[in-house]
Amino acid sequence: MEVTIRKATRDDFPAIFLLIKEFAAFQQSEEKLLTTVEQMLEDENLFQAFIALENKRVIGFCTFFYAYYSWSGKAIYIDDLYITAAFRKNGTGKQLLNTVIALAKENQCRKIRWQVSKWNINAIDFYKKIGADINEIEINCDLVLQEKGV
Repeated sequence: MEVTIRKATRDDFPAIFLLIKEFAAFQQSEEKLLTTVEQMLEDENLFQAFIALENKRVIGFCTFFYAYYSWSGKAIYIDDLYITAAFRKNGTGKQLLNTVIALAKENQCRKIRWQVSKWNINAIDFYKKIGADINEIEINCDLVLQEKGV
């Protein structure tokens, strides 16, 4: 199996959205999914992702954005990294993550930050293997300003 990683284009948004829905189900949080393909297209200038392809089929994605942290400076924040179940544990996640790492280094970012669910032991182990510091002190805060379709 040969997997290709490339930057997503607007033509990829419907396939990425299907995987976002799959990821929401994996997280048991379908009710929290507020975005739509139409919203992604409308926000195209903000939506950045790399995708993993196997035989032209999108099997994974990594969404990210540039951020600036007052303590460390320029960074990339990974919003989601997801590989569909049938293609996990074959190096695809590492390929996607390495692509983001290369982009961050190329753009002189000081760090990459992301979240991982406490229950997702496989992901935590994967991130520890690459040298990530898993912070168990901070808690996420979300303030939803607009519900889906409003």
